[in-house]
Amino acid sequence: MKTNKTLLSLAVACGLVATSATVNAAGFQLAEYSATGLGRAYAGEAAMADNAGAQWRNPAMLTYLEGTQISVGAIYVDPNVDVNGTSSYGPAELPANSKDFAHDAVIPNFYVSHKYNDKFALGFALGTNYGMETSLGKDFAGANHGNEASVYSVEANLNAAYQLTEAVSIGAGVRYIDAEGSFGAVASPQSAVLPAGTTLKYMEGDDTAWAWQAGTAWQINESNRVGFTYKSEVDLTLEGHANGFGFNPANPMAKKAGSMNLALPATAELATYHQLNDKLAVHTSINWTDWSSFEKLVADFPGEDSSLIKEENWEDNMRYAIGATYQVDAKLTLRTGLAYDESAVSEEHRTATIPETDRTWLSVGAGYQWSEQLNFDAGFTYILAKDAKMHESDTAADLAGGSFEGEVTGSIWLIGVQANYTF
Repeated sequence: MKTNKTLLSLAVACGLVATSATVNAAGFQLAEYSATGLGRAYAGEAAMADNAGAQWRNPAMLTYLEGTQISVGAIYVDPNVDVNGTSSYGPAELPANSKDFAHDAVIPNFYVSHKYNDKFALGFALGTNYGMETSLGKDFAGANHGNEASVYSVEANLNAAYQLTEAVSIGAGVRYIDAEGSFGAVASPQSAVLPAGTTLKYMEGDDTAWAWQAGTAWQINESNRVGFTYKSEVDLTLEGHANGFGFNPANPMAKKAGSMNLALPATAELATYHQLNDKLAVHTSINWTDWSSFEKLVADFPGEDSSLIKEENWEDNMRYAIGATYQVDAKLTLRTGLAYDESAVSEEHRTATIPETDRTWLSVGAGYQWSEQLNFDAGFTYILAKDAKMHESDTAADLAGGSFEGEVTGSIWLIGVQANYTF
């Protein structure tokens, strides 16, 4: 296992339960690739080229960046998520509540772009598209359905872009992803068959994989541009170990080798950019994520039959965003944006470990041109998560504490900074 434990079993997490509210886009997806875009709620990203970070959302935008550019930054994520409910075991009921159970995080990024000539450009990007971490605690009355889950990933891109015509650019890149995951479930305080806190299932693992992305940009005229980009699915086999009563009743503490297939879904974005006048520009995005590929979680063990963890039955989701940029003067730029992110899971399949729900983004940001070569960006976003109900019941898990029914409430604060330098 790498030092940062991500969610192999994010899959398993979803297996007994699902993805965390630490994530700010749907499922366990992260939208936070730069503080520049954060200030406009990531509206119009596939059609904009503020700095070297533009290649993360659309490699074709490299053709719009002059010289050699470096962009580096980070976004601090502060989720405030609570779950309140009841665990029912026969006629007995126990309050099942957990406060602020999604962990804070810092999401860094690093980008380099180089315009080789009038038509060809190269870029390198380092960031992440997926991540989450939740910890409901062993005292959580619904812990038998899952009490902890995490997923971390790091992704490096090597991108290239080419100016086909004066109006059309194309770009593509190869992606290398390093991911880790973990999931845990323990017997709840009202379990009648096992002592409270007994490990029912714990899995952790890691893997690396290759994927690709491609995009295009169409400069309709001097004031209007359209961009489209697609990222392929990433197929991972998270290899590590498992232990717990659910995997080995005879010796729950013994670790055994195990793995789980996990697909990080394909995504696509259609974006527009419109320069209304010398000061004001408006931009939009429609994003699609193939979450329907996340159908079920299966644990595999050498020499044994595979074990179905859970039917997930997630759904494809859409994200809609609109933003504006206002050039106050030669040095100061203001940004704002509004976005709506659909949930990737219905109430029937929602879980406490991954309390996925609809989200509304409210964003503001600013850029300051410090010198001819150096500029800084800052972004701030408040995400309001829609209150959402959930019900978890599984024949095997219920024996260790009963079924769980509850509601998740919460919000997320994001603040980011970015430094950009042109050589």
